[in-house]
Amino acid sequence: MNTPHDPETPSSESTGGPGGAALADAPVDHNPSGKTFFGHPRPLANLFSVEMWERFSFYGMQGILAIYMYFSATQGGLGIDETVAAGIVGAYGGSVYIFSILGALVSDRLLGPEKTLFGSASMIMAGHIALAVLPGVPGLVVGLLLVGIGSGGLKSTAATLVGSLYEVNDPKRDAGFSIYYMGVNIGGLLGPLLTGLFQQLWGFHLGFGLAALGMAIGLVQYALTRSGLPAAVHRVPDPLPRRLYPVWGGIALAVIVLVIVLVATGVVHPGNLASIMVGLALIGAIVIFALLLTSSKVDTDERSRVVAFIPLFIGTAAFFALFQQQFTVVTLYSDSRLDRELSLPFLGDWTMPIPWVQSFNPFFIIVLAPVFAALWTKLGPRQPGTPVKFALGILLMGSAFLLFLPMASVASVPVLWIALILLVATLGELSLSPVGLSLATKLAPRAYPVMMMALFNLSIALGTAMSGALARFYSAENEVAYFGGLGAVTIAIGLIMLAISNPVGKAMRGVR
Repeated sequence: MNTPHDPETPSSESTGGPGGAALADAPVDHNPSGKTFFGHPRPLANLFSVEMWERFSFYGMQGILAIYMYFSATQGGLGIDETVAAGIVGAYGGSVYIFSILGALVSDRLLGPEKTLFGSASMIMAGHIALAVLPGVPGLVVGLLLVGIGSGGLKSTAATLVGSLYEVNDPKRDAGFSIYYMGVNIGGLLGPLLTGLFQQLWGFHLGFGLAALGMAIGLVQYALTRSGLPAAVHRVPDPLPRRLYPVWGGIALAVIVLVIVLVATGVVHPGNLASIMVGLALIGAIVIFALLLTSSKVDTDERSRVVAFIPLFIGTAAFFALFQQQFTVVTLYSDSRLDRELSLPFLGDWTMPIPWVQSFNPFFIIVLAPVFAALWTKLGPRQPGTPVKFALGILLMGSAFLLFLPMASVASVPVLWIALILLVATLGELSLSPVGLSLATKLAPRAYPVMMMALFNLSIALGTAMSGALARFYSAENEVAYFGGLGAVTIAIGLIMLAISNPVGKAMRGVR
């Protein structure tokens, strides 16, 4: 899934996770009620639930989004060109990571993390309601804007709230994050399954309505128990001086007016949204890299680490340019090329909903994340360094695309074959995504801890937007060229990453 997973954290058994002893001595600042959830602060259960339902609604909606846009009106869709629809999905997915930077600024300067999360979750629910009840393109535009901005705000604050439940050196901290990320993947698994089924049986708007209901359940539970969170998350860490409110308000208004003008004049249109997001992500990354490399607040070792992150940034973007195509090209492929006719005991012949393919990845994550955690723990200091893990992840992702080639001449591709492809892609994700999240925090200069995380989010935004931009080159007739070309290029990037892993590791100056 898009949200990073954490297979490198110690197992719950070794950290006192589920089933461990209760936190009888938990500091009241971190757990005001003193109550526990499987040995962890009670608010973890609340955050687990809200994130599970948020991911349920997010991936449930995204599972039916592309087909809603390109299905004909007689099928309940909008009749948008397939490749344009895939480009919009990619642009929307990339915008979530760009909006996460905006969400971090709002959290740090205006509202604080707790209020930002609550407002973002409310915005997400409103977006799903808009998709469910507003007809046509207006409902699509309003819904995607609300869900995109809200998801960015929630993504930038939810992990902060989880971290606030523990002391920095609390041995249960990593296990708490593991429990939290399990909620992410449970939601990601169930969302496409249920909304896809609702869409197939009762139509798109009931599918979107189910996503709205899921978000509403999580939001209501959170609203009833939000007072149990630590006091620190209700404060604004670095308040923006009130004298600057008019300045930033004017800037925000100018940006909104500019966007409206660009859309009204046709400069920005559905066909180029993905390319625009690619450009925005690139510009943002260049600006941040330039800031970090030229700042007098960054010392020599920190500057070397920033330089070392450049090839890792490129590798992450290349990985997600292919990985995120499960929501663009793989959706088109599942609709037109996959044999989804199943014969089930007692039910007879039945057609599997298209979005169900998107549940393979979170299922594999839930099964394999503990395996990766055990592997890295067992290897200890003998495990590969971060640049090598990145290279392995990229090589696996390229190999997954090459697995499309044996089926190029097959009229109806078996469902198990696409499951195999997504299994290989998931192995790549587990090698790269959580490692990159951890590395961004380790390589960050002391004066700019948030900027490095912004760069990591921009690398995912760039890759996700590219997944939409690349989709316009796909068709059933050019599968060999499309999958073979992208797979080969990505494998080449992985081999380059492997070749430079030693100098990159040395440039990281002691960070493994």
